[in-house]
Amino acid sequence: MNIRLTRISRAEKAVRGTITGTPHVLPTLENAQYIIPEGKYELAMTWSPRFKKKMPLVCSVPGRAGIRIHSGTRPEHSKGCILMTPKGVETIKELLTKNAKKNEKVYLTISREY
Repeated sequence: MNIRLTRISRAEKAVRGTITGTPHVLPTLENAQYIIPEGKYELAMTWSPRFKKKMPLVCSVPGRAGIRIHSGTRPEHSKGCILMTPKGVETIKELLTKNAKKNEKVYLTISREY
């Protein structure tokens, strides 16, 4: 299964976008200094030592580790992670959990339009 992060605008500090591929179009926010390179990455639900709970992990980001999808409202809340509303994060968690039961891998494709 594929979901897509499309970056639609870039300012000095923030990159805004959307995740699609679910029944919803979910807004995202990233710190412009630390964005993940465009490409296709596997997503997995793994334990986060920092947040002390299972969270979506963006796997195999070149030169990086621990890139998560988590909630946040300002670009300073991230050093490379993809920020979403709490509802958006829960939607991604649900998608990963349902597909994990089917042994189907979920991929995040990152592209830009700006």
